[in-house]
Formats: sequence, structure tokens, C-alpha cells
Amino acid sequence: MRKTLSFSAALLALTATAGMAQAEVEYSGNVALTTDYHWRGDTQSSQDFAIQGGFDLAVGGFYAGTWASSIAGDADMELDVYAGYGFEAGGVGLDFGVIQYFYPSDGTADLDFLEVYAGVAKDFEMVGLSGYMYYDPDNETIYGEAGVGVSASDALSFDVNIGTIFDDGGDGSSELFNYNFGGTYGVGGFDLDLRYYDKEDGEDNFVFSIGRAM
Repeated sequence: MRKTLSFSAALLALTATAGMAQAEVEYSGNVALTTDYHWRGDTQSSQDFAIQGGFDLAVGGFYAGTWASSIAGDADMELDVYAGYGFEAGGVGLDFGVIQYFYPSDGTADLDFLEVYAGVAKDFEMVGLSGYMYYDPDNETIYGEAGVGVSASDALSFDVNIGTIFDDGGDGSSELFNYNFGGTYGVGGFDLDLRYYDKEDGEDNFVFSIGRAM
């Protein structure tokens, strides 16, 4: 349950901006409506609509934020709180942080968990590459994801993202490879995103999202 690689890529971009701002505090927010909330190849909203949004602040490479989404299942809401540090070394962007996932409406703390992560990104003019590793110490799982993005214009971009579990913590989920690809078009201050998700065990869906950064 929880976030996609697109969130990770956006987070890395945020840290790069914060680093260049040199100690200037920056605030931002975002809101979105999506036809299905996917996380690592699985639907979190039973292939139904989800409302999402978050807030971020960054200063001198450090950042912190929160993000929430409606979900379906044992809980009806996911709340994420994260913090980290991003910087550039040798022309490569690096990002290190921690994210806590809360499910306040499930009545217990059984679904809550924490991950620490490390990311790397490199831009080649119109093409950008990124990769992240996530470690969950409670469940002893390691998840990796990578993405390639292409900017066709200032308004239009395309990307492909893949992910898999490298260490399943003994629960037998190590072969659950997943991927998604799609395009994003910015118009009138809104981002329109159309994306296809698929997973090794057969869960797939086309997802349309409309979002706005504030």
C-alpha cells in the first residue's frame, strides 16, 4: 500500500530545488483525483477513485512533508509522513530519508510501518534516470525501483517505471515484479496523467489522474 515511484521522482526534484535555494525555506502543496490509487503494482482503492494531497517544506537540501490518500480495505485512509536530505555530487542527485506510513482509520496499529530509503538521479538534457531502494526494518523487506523519463516539451513528458522486491523477508513475495508507463501533460496549471499499471501476478489497470501543485 502506499506510494509509487512517481512520488519518489518528485521528491528528488524537490530536494534538488531546495539545495539550490540555499537556506531559503520553500513551501508547496499538491492535490489530485485519480481513477485508481496504485502502489508498487497493487490497487489500494479497489480500482476505484481516490482523492490525494500533501504538503512539503524544504530548506538547504533538507525536506519534510506529509501526504494522504483515500483507500479501500482494512482502512479507508493512508497518511504518510517523511523527511530527508537531498544534494548533488559529481552531477548526480542523491536523496536519503525516512517515511512512516500510518493508517489511522483501521482501529489498530497493525498496518503502520516505516521505511528508510536512498535514491539517485541523473539528468541528460531531455532524458532523466532515477533509482530508489527502500528498507522496511520491521518486515525485513528490501524494495527497489527505477525509472526513465523523457521530456518531449515544457508541457509533455513520458516515463517508464519498474519495481521489484529484492528481499521478501521470508514471505515468498520476491518474484512480484511490476511496472507502469504513461505520459503527463500540463495545461492551465493542472497535470493530466494517463498511465498503465501491470504486475507479475496479473493485477493491471489504466489509470487517469488530474493533479495540481500549489
